[in-house]
Amino acid sequence: MKTMTVGFALAGGLISSIALAHTGATGVVKERMDGMVALRDGVRDVTPMMRGQTDYDADAVAAFAQIVQEHAGEAMTELFPEGSGGGVSKAQDAVWTDWEEFEALAMRLELLGEALELASVNGLGSAEGGDASATDMMGTGSTMTTDTGMGAMMGTAAPEVMDLTTLAALPVDDLFSQVGQSCLACHTKYRAEGN
Repeated sequence: MKTMTVGFALAGGLISSIALAHTGATGVVKERMDGMVALRDGVRDVTPMMRGQTDYDADAVAAFAQIVQEHAGEAMTELFPEGSGGGVSKAQDAVWTDWEEFEALAMRLELLGEALELASVNGLGSAEGGDASATDMMGTGSTMTTDTGMGAMMGTAAPEVMDLTTLAALPVDDLFSQVGQSCLACHTKYRAEGN
């Protein structure tokens, strides 16, 4: 349950961690910022459901999963061409110096989106959903675990590799937690602090 609590906190914190205004952003930088806003808004919309605060809606979960897929994987990495950092961009140079890891995180997020869409019929793993007292996406007051491979994404262990079929058999709240953890891993290493 602790891993899911942390995951809900991470996903919930995604809502507040993405800047609302993209003043001065144009071209590919604006496109990727708009994609992050779409992800943020999707997380915001399903978080109450994951926390058991609203009724479960499989169609809403599937719609969120499609948003994740639309803004992850190659769709995400294509928006980070070499030389598109700096200025109003929030991307740190590590995106390009650690490209393989960045790309792996983007692909993992896409896989989780695919699994979440398939798993939307599974419902939540607990009657109440997650812990509504969770803190924030940056893990304030909580401890990350390696239950879902998060330790690997933070550079502490090899990632747990799960195929689509295995992931799609999980409860929705577990997958939602993993989506939040993937977002945190990417933001921690590749997004400028304080933005």
